[in-house]
Amino acid sequence: MLETSDPDRLSSSDAQELKEIRTACSHLAATARHVRDFAAMLHDRRGDLLPDWMNRVLADDLPALHSLITGLRRDQDAVIAGLSSPWNSGQVEGHVTRIKLLKRKGYGRASLALLRRRILLAT
Repeated sequence: MLETSDPDRLSSSDAQELKEIRTACSHLAATARHVRDFAAMLHDRRGDLLPDWMNRVLADDLPALHSLITGLRRDQDAVIAGLSSPWNSGQVEGHVTRIKLLKRKGYGRASLALLRRRILLAT
């Protein structure tokens, strides 16, 4: 489970193994560093650091991350706002998921009127 664990929480043997893997593959080490930096930016809500982070990623030979940067640049202002704001759409997404579940339960058997009634009664 090395790939998803916080490096600071690894056992000494796992930490040593991870260090050896990163030493053997410089691309992997650079990717891990960029991912860690992005996670810190997300955790600390520091969207203002995004442009510098993107420039650092582009300076490395990492085509997969370059593709990510291309996508982020399409709506960079929204990404920066999303990384900076304490607000999220979690509650709305929860309701959408619940409604989709109700819709799937009645697929092929229910009309729109029945779906509407089930949604209203389920809240």
